[in-house]
Amino acid sequence: MKTSELKTEVQEFKRQRILEEARELFYAHGYEGTTLDAIAEGLKVTKPFIYSYFRNKSEILRAICEIGIRSSLVALEEAMARKLPPREKLRIIVDNVTSIILKNQKYIVVYEREEKNLDPEDAKQLMHLRREFGTRLATLLQTGAESGDFEVADPLLTAVSIGGLVTWVASWYRPLGRWSQTEITMHMIRNVERMVAPRGSN
Repeated sequence: MKTSELKTEVQEFKRQRILEEARELFYAHGYEGTTLDAIAEGLKVTKPFIYSYFRNKSEILRAICEIGIRSSLVALEEAMARKLPPREKLRIIVDNVTSIILKNQKYIVVYEREEKNLDPEDAKQLMHLRREFGTRLATLLQTGAESGDFEVADPLLTAVSIGGLVTWVASWYRPLGRWSQTEITMHMIRNVERMVAPRGSN
């Protein structure tokens, strides 16, 4: 590994550790109840160390909030690029995005709780990413409706509903709760498939 690559890897690791610590504190105490001093103390570093990666607390919040939606967009695009029937693509998207939501549960919850504290421009850009996800998913639903795989009256509204259903998992999932991640993921897949199934197919 080249020295420059190793340096980049180390920097990304340190940046990720800042986000992880901030996520825990924002989740437990809220954005307004957490200071940069508390984040630095939790990491056992100085505040200037944090400033070398983020300009301010608001920038940390933005980075936390965009993790889930950017990962979900990547998963959607990867599924869309595969040469599979719309039904299979949708199943893969719901499977992968549900897994992303479960893996990044606290990041998602912080976003839902603290969106009001985002810088207005950051909030606007994140909303654009969410709309892009909905639009791309709606395109798949429209394609499936045209091929007979789905029965969808309003592709965009259905796409937004699917996104909301999957994201909602973050608010109630408990790692040591009644249902495993696999059970929850399969439940989501079945629910989404029922939402778009042609009449008489069930």
